[in-house]
Amino acid sequence: MPATSQAQQKAAGAALSAKRGETKKSELKGASREMYDSMSEKQLEEFAETKRKSLPAKKS
Repeated sequence: MPATSQAQQKAAGAALSAKRGETKKSELKGASREMYDSMSEKQLEEFAETKRKSLPAKKS
């Protein structure tokens, strides 16, 4: 399932980074922390790999 906005894609990227141990979980805020807790690494990869060029900045 691809991300529906650039903000969602960024949050998924941050959560994925924390899942992989590249950043600390304590550095996550808001949506990225919720994604970290509720999604698997594979789901986060699918959101994070979405091309940002065709996405709106925020979901309306």
